[in-house]
Amino acid sequence: MITDPDHVLLDRILAGDQQVYAVLVDKYQAYAYTIAWKVLQSSAEAEEAAQDSFVKAYRHLASFNRQSKFSTWLYRIVFNTALGYRRKNRPTYYTMNGHPAVPAAAEGTLEKMDKHKYVTLAMERLNEADRTALTLFYLQEFSLEEIAAITDLPANTLKVRIHRARLRLAEELRTLLQQEALTL
Repeated sequence: MITDPDHVLLDRILAGDQQVYAVLVDKYQAYAYTIAWKVLQSSAEAEEAAQDSFVKAYRHLASFNRQSKFSTWLYRIVFNTALGYRRKNRPTYYTMNGHPAVPAAAEGTLEKMDKHKYVTLAMERLNEADRTALTLFYLQEFSLEEIAAITDLPANTLKVRIHRARLRLAEELRTLLQQEALTL
């Protein structure tokens, strides 16, 4: 069993002190929102997914087996909830040439915007498992063990998936940039 300072708060909540749950919400709301936003890319949807995740966590608090930290368990709920929102609510818009539309960055140089545009396009071409692994490891900077707890996959499997996803991302970038070069 993992010793987690949140377990003391959980004991109080399960004993009937429901007001203590607000402490956990305050502690983890920013990070929950960040995870949801990385999956959904929408502030309103991310807020809603994070709120729903806290409600789900509260409802299932008694089933939390304390084999991991509360934060890891909560982040897994947030991640899965956000994926559910994405599957249900996310239409994909395409440009006239058939590529997924990419929102333009509001700041930065043209070069930075181009890099962002092509990486985003390449990421969209990857399957969801590869996109998720790369996002959690490189953008969210989770450790392999944390990603394993969130996705319920072994760390070694994730290491291989991340490596292969990087190779696929590089190939997608090469393809996109070759296509762009041909249109110049």
